[in-house]
Amino acid sequence: MAPEKEIWDSGLQSERTRLAWVRTAVALCTGGLGAAGLSLRQGLPLPAVAAFALAALCGSVLLIRTGVRWRRVQEALHGGRPLEPGIDVFFAWLGTLSVVAGALTFVFVVR
Repeated sequence: MAPEKEIWDSGLQSERTRLAWVRTAVALCTGGLGAAGLSLRQGLPLPAVAAFALAALCGSVLLIRTGVRWRRVQEALHGGRPLEPGIDVFFAWLGTLSVVAGALTFVFVVR
């Protein structure tokens, strides 16, 4: 069997990629909402709450775009084309940076 045929598993790569994006999106949504609620209850400054809320929003956008992203991955894999990262990577980075900003605010205020 040719090496290319051994590693190809008829579409499961895109399923694993989709699940990874869903895990990232759910972590941003739930973590952002939970941290925003905790920040509100602890009386932290509004920038901390806003940062965590932005992370939750970014996770929501990623979760909503799951179907579109999956179709793009499928088309790229089966068409032999590279996949452009698109706007989804921007939202993932923005959400992650928002969590970092909120966490830093939380750490420096709550000491």
